[in-house]
Amino acid sequence: MRKLSRFLLSLLVCLAFSNITQAREVLIAVTTSFNNSGLSDVLLPEIKKDLGLEVQLLVVGTGQAIKLGRAGDVDAILVHSRKAEDAFVSDGFATHRREIMYNDFVFIGPKSDPAKITGSINADEVLTLIEKSKSLFVSRGDDSGTHKKELALWESAGFGANTFDSAWYREVGAGMGAALNTASGMNAYIMADRASWLNFANKGDLQLHFEGDPVLFNQYAYLPINSAKHPHVNATDADRLEEWLVGEKAQKLIGAYSINGETLFTPNAK
Repeated sequence: MRKLSRFLLSLLVCLAFSNITQAREVLIAVTTSFNNSGLSDVLLPEIKKDLGLEVQLLVVGTGQAIKLGRAGDVDAILVHSRKAEDAFVSDGFATHRREIMYNDFVFIGPKSDPAKITGSINADEVLTLIEKSKSLFVSRGDDSGTHKKELALWESAGFGANTFDSAWYREVGAGMGAALNTASGMNAYIMADRASWLNFANKGDLQLHFEGDPVLFNQYAYLPINSAKHPHVNATDADRLEEWLVGEKAQKLIGAYSINGETLFTPNAK
């Protein structure tokens, strides 16, 4: 009887410890561009050390991250598509939106620059030259924040990307790393976030041709899932993670992260 009591006590302790362990995990849907940058390898160990949190990343495009958030399949999302984020908050799926950091988009292409986009005055001219020359262009085509931005830029330049000829406009339906690999293999133009480009190893004959237009600004924001919509989410630890991300230590780590002397993100949490 005494042995049975000890066994049951041990079992209860194990179950209690298991529940505590599960409570210390938080699941975040993040963009492929954030993951490709390598910044998560810097931040996650520090989060675990400071908060005791195991942050599990679900790496998807912004569109898919928002779908996961709406379904309550994650505790928070880290994305970069302002219009979609605002709709997510107004629909009640997130309690608020918190800006964390930003970088920018750049246009990459073959060194030979067949569309002659180097020296363009703005993104509209870049896309106009690519369309006029029918130079190969790789689009992510995956409803990500980068894809949404690319479509908006084509529209601003006076073109509907969904009407383009697949002979030169190639949608890959994949993340930033896979899209860059495709562009490298095809020697094609592509719009990428700066962080993914700097951390991309398989550059081949590609190089950066255009940057600096203010419309290429790329803000990343953190949105915790509203527990009133989905009571099962780990709102407590999602909130703790948010406060850490906007804190002095995290913001310094983000600002200090660089590759070959080039900063990948600028922290701007308020």
